Amino acid sequence: MTWFGIATYELNGRRAAGLAVGDRLYDAQAALKRVAGDAPLADLGALIAGWATHGAAAVDQFERAARAIEAGTFDLAPLEGHRLCVPFQPRRIFAAASNYYEHAREMGTELAPREESTPYMFIKAETSVVPTLANVVIPPHAERVDWEVELAVVIGRQGRHIAQRDAYDYVAGYTILNDVSARDLNRRTDYPFKHDWFRGKSFDTFGPLGPWFVPRACIAEPQNLRMRLAVNGEMMQDGNTSEMIFNIAEQIEYLSTILTLQPGDLIATGTPTGVGMGRGIYLKAGDVMVASIDGIGTIENPLVAG
Repeated sequence: MTWFGIATYELNGRRAAGLAVGDRLYDAQAALKRVAGDAPLADLGALIAGWATHGAAAVDQFERAARAIEAGTFDLAPLEGHRLCVPFQPRRIFAAASNYYEHAREMGTELAPREESTPYMFIKAETSVVPTLANVVIPPHAERVDWEVELAVVIGRQGRHIAQRDAYDYVAGYTILNDVSARDLNRRTDYPFKHDWFRGKSFDTFGPLGPWFVPRACIAEPQNLRMRLAVNGEMMQDGNTSEMIFNIAEQIEYLSTILTLQPGDLIATGTPTGVGMGRGIYLKAGDVMVASIDGIGTIENPLVAG
């Protein structure tokens, strides 16, 4: 299948859907008109909300357009001067904690044997998301701001009590989330409850997301994707989604025993080893993070002081 991504971009004050093919972006509406007539294209958020009904047809049309662009069978100029936006606004963000053994070790986390445990999930505020190239703002009272590259799974179908064998039927696609975290604000001393991950991970701009959404059909092995994050050009994280403790299907099954998953929900599936806390290194104003996952793309975000 020809690879493609679906983006949201802004150009000359107009926000629209984009079709990523290779390393170039094209206006999605113009591309689809060439292969599917004059059918209107909803924004990506609306498309994901109706994924159970329209997703398969949309993937087919986008793939036909991407194949034609790649083959050069119709003349369509790539976009220039555009700005990538967040691909879509997540409905909710669920995140897996300590889901890579080496990351758990670098954080000093003692895990129960896998057979005696279940995924540990928390919520990150959906308002934290920003696109690639947007500034990540360091709060003035945060001293230990850290990075975490994660494969983000986009839910495309409502479901409760989902069996692992059926889990991928509920996945619309994938994108990248950098789960920026204020480690010092993840902890509390004024309450008997020592952890406050919601506070430490939910500041505005603490969720770089993108660069686009890649449909499930375009990624044959989501549990075998190389994922990396560099700071100022120095590689910090270099792992693979095969190293997850609880895989994507197990996370979907577990979450669906608690609540009904909805189209537009995002599952951040955990981060590999190489975060700043494990090295005693933290982000500062002027730093630049570049997070990438094979089969999806790259997001880049500079840090500024709040």
